[in-house]
Amino acid sequence: QNFPNPFNPTTVIKYRVPSTNHITLTVYDLLGNEIEVLIDEEKTSGVYEVKWNAETFSSGVYLFQLKAGEFTSTKKMILIK
Repeated sequence: QNFPNPFNPTTVIKYRVPSTNHITLTVYDLLGNEIEVLIDEEKTSGVYEVKWNAETFSSGVYLFQLKAGEFTSTKKMILIK
């Protein structure tokens, strides 16, 4: 999950990779439009975090999706300005 949530204008998304895999972390709006790809690379096992600066985006609910091989997880985050 991200922290803080709700946030303004930056948040940190923390995630764990159990084994080496290609990771993509993408932010979407509620209509399903891709907003930004934060990560698209091979990662070794470990715990990682990425900071997202939403300064240029409007207040609202956004989704981030983490994909690692066959695993997919989508979480909600709230931007309040």
